[in-house]
Amino acid sequence: MTYDAEATRQRIFEAATAEFAEHGLAGGRIDRIAAAARANKQAIYLYYGGKEKLFGAVVRAKLDEICHAVSLDPRILPEAVGQLYDWYHEHPELIRLLLWEALEAGGGPVEGEQERQDSYRGHVDGLLTAGLPDRATAQDWLFTILGLVAWNFAVPQLRRLILDEPDSERAVARRREIVVGLARALADQASA
Repeated sequence: MTYDAEATRQRIFEAATAEFAEHGLAGGRIDRIAAAARANKQAIYLYYGGKEKLFGAVVRAKLDEICHAVSLDPRILPEAVGQLYDWYHEHPELIRLLLWEALEAGGGPVEGEQERQDSYRGHVDGLLTAGLPDRATAQDWLFTILGLVAWNFAVPQLRRLILDEPDSERAVARRREIVVGLARALADQASA
């Protein structure tokens, strides 16, 4: 039997994504990640350098994934927001990872923060190119759009408290329609 390093690395990454989304950095356990990945702890340290670096790698990779999967094209904002909503519905772990990161970072800089800022600035620049009047308006739009979409998936307990049918496909589709409609209203307001 041959050892497949890339397959091991991928299993570790997938197990770490699930572990950190559920328990955060402080609560995540290397032992559980190793067991779920069918790998030894030494492989985790060899490939990722430790728990904190593994957490950072997971967050960066998930952010890269969404940036490549969805383009917030301001010319077709409602459709772009619908795609973003669908991506979060299929990958709810990203918002949980970001919430854990925010809770545990203690206000200090986080790994990959400069790259994220550059990416968000690119989205803001795209909104400016599409005709929004100034940088502050474009930043507010981006923040509002991300909030409209992401909070639908951020806290499952809150959805259960507020919504009568929080996780049914019908409820998810209804909320998607509302979010896309709000994005359409924003786009209409900017073009008026």
